[in-house]
Amino acid sequence: MERSFTEIVSGQSFTEAPRWHEGRLWFSDFYTLLVQSVREDGSDLRLEAEVPGQPSGLGWLPDGRLLIVSQHDHLVLRREPDGTLVTHADLSSLVTAHLNDMVVDAEGRAFVGNFGFDLMGGDAVTSSSLIRVDPDGTVTPVADELWFPNGMAITADGRLLVNETFGNRVTSFAIAADGSLTDRRTWASFGPEPVEAPLETALAGLVIAPDGCAIDDEGHLWIADAIGGRVVRVREGGEIVEEITATTGVFACALGGADGHTLFLNAAPDFLESNRRPVREATILATQVDATAP
Repeated sequence: MERSFTEIVSGQSFTEAPRWHEGRLWFSDFYTLLVQSVREDGSDLRLEAEVPGQPSGLGWLPDGRLLIVSQHDHLVLRREPDGTLVTHADLSSLVTAHLNDMVVDAEGRAFVGNFGFDLMGGDAVTSSSLIRVDPDGTVTPVADELWFPNGMAITADGRLLVNETFGNRVTSFAIAADGSLTDRRTWASFGPEPVEAPLETALAGLVIAPDGCAIDDEGHLWIADAIGGRVVRVREGGEIVEEITATTGVFACALGGADGHTLFLNAAPDFLESNRRPVREATILATQVDATAP
């Protein structure tokens, strides 16, 4: 059966970090420097924030304030009730490459990834770290030897899942009461173990490049494959139980909608900044799935 997609957003540069929140799909657009939200049917596109340092991961504190990763200046920003943006945390002492995606837990602790190397400059691929930002803005490294930590999700039993885009895998941690990460293990493996390598060599060794993701109510992880133009639904252990292929690149996804059965796909022809920055070819697609958002 041919799958039907609805284009709900168009004219973007490169969208990331889709989040279904309070009846709207929220997302960052890298090169227009905007955080926006939209209704499920694509209506009422709304500007939520302008982030000169380039927005990426999104999340919310327990009191409802929005957190935004600002990639280039290594900040997590916080949107106050009057709409102003303030610095929630400065991670510049802990990272040198761009910040990346983020997930915020029920306690308001944000887990933030970073590239680890200059991806757009073509540097060799190296491992990176994961940083925890506490609600008071304190920053603490909580895991290392992660290969481009990217999309993340928190399971119903309180484990953190981290997509390693250049690692061919998803890594799982238990989140302790104090926010530290313990019991590290591989949740899903798709190919060879990662090693430091030139970018072209590392890309050639990827079977799946796990990018943005969403968890469903059965604990399966929907993963955007950054090299495969698809989203795969994966159960713990690595089995792919469903695959949705698009006619373009897919770099992030979110599960939501009014009934919880809409899968949103952040799509673009490729991920290269030199190609995406000058044009407005990125879209967000929607399709219906049987799985349900948590």
